[in-house]
Amino acid sequence: MPIEARLRTNEPLSGRTTLGLGGAARHFVEIASDEDLADALAWARDRRLRVGVLGGGSNLVVPDEGFDGLVIAIASRGIVETRDGDRTRLAVRAGEIWDDLVARCVDADLAGVECLSGIPGLVGATPIQNVGAYGQEVSSTIVEVRAFDRTKERFVTMRPDACAFAYRDSGFKRAPDAFVVTDVVFSLVRGGRPTIAYAELQKKLGERASVATLREVRDTVIALRRGKAMVVDAGDPNTRSAGSFFTNPIVSDATRDDVIARAIARGAALSAAEVPTFPQSKGVTKLAAGWLIERAGIAKGLRRGAVGISDKHALALVHHGGGTTRELLALADEVTNRVREVWGVQLEREPVVFGGPQPRTGSHA
Repeated sequence: MPIEARLRTNEPLSGRTTLGLGGAARHFVEIASDEDLADALAWARDRRLRVGVLGGGSNLVVPDEGFDGLVIAIASRGIVETRDGDRTRLAVRAGEIWDDLVARCVDADLAGVECLSGIPGLVGATPIQNVGAYGQEVSSTIVEVRAFDRTKERFVTMRPDACAFAYRDSGFKRAPDAFVVTDVVFSLVRGGRPTIAYAELQKKLGERASVATLREVRDTVIALRRGKAMVVDAGDPNTRSAGSFFTNPIVSDATRDDVIARAIARGAALSAAEVPTFPQSKGVTKLAAGWLIERAGIAKGLRRGAVGISDKHALALVHHGGGTTRELLALADEVTNRVREVWGVQLEREPVVFGGPQPRTGSHA
């Protein structure tokens, strides 16, 4: 069926995001094949329309005015599994549900993504964001990404080095109009041990940490996420969110030392040991954004009308219903301004603003 025959106009987008906010797409189409994707992009190009790509909507902020262009919703499905020595390769279409894939891997005793359990969204979004949690990043298992190159107008296969992965970042995220991800190929270890490197996960597992199975790790991660309202749960008043709204800032050691000094001076910590810091490489340290937010005086459960801070996790901004994207972003600005005033650190947003400027990258990413 021609693309024109399947297009919808003024399609509401709020119901397609976990925040439940935002306006409508001027044009909208669901795509399940490579051929239809190429046709839809050509249709938009010929009309000089902007293109937005929609996956699960879990890491997306839609402006109140919507999107003045063509929104392409990815609905491609399919998984091809092959053996590769002591590993298994999974070639996965972008429209597959991410947590369903993680569950499949755990059930098949394939190690490498078990700590990424409970994360909403689709597979195609994972390399864009370089999804990570509880000591794992998806980039550590990705061996290929297939995408449509919008400049060259053809499908390309990219190795990990070409994807420019970084902390919660990638070349795809830095150039959102350059590629549309269509497939991701993962390499997982058959019968491998779970990754239990994250302190909170180790503590939760307790004596089981050294012998825990992939299933135990998955269940434990989901329990930890649920305790922070970081899973989609219709019964949780904090569920309308985009997960962590801010990335943990990566700063110079000099900035780290300044934050420690400020914390002690403010009485937020008695010693350097009480300030969460995570060395990354020589001269670079990751700080805990949630700690910075709370110690700056932004409390969990804070309300600003219809939006607020989750009462379970300071990193999550929540829509309580009847609000606007403008209100949500104003709260995000309030948080970043307060953290900058108190700590001298700039927080960066993790979700993508549809049609707006993307999060900056660099020393903070």
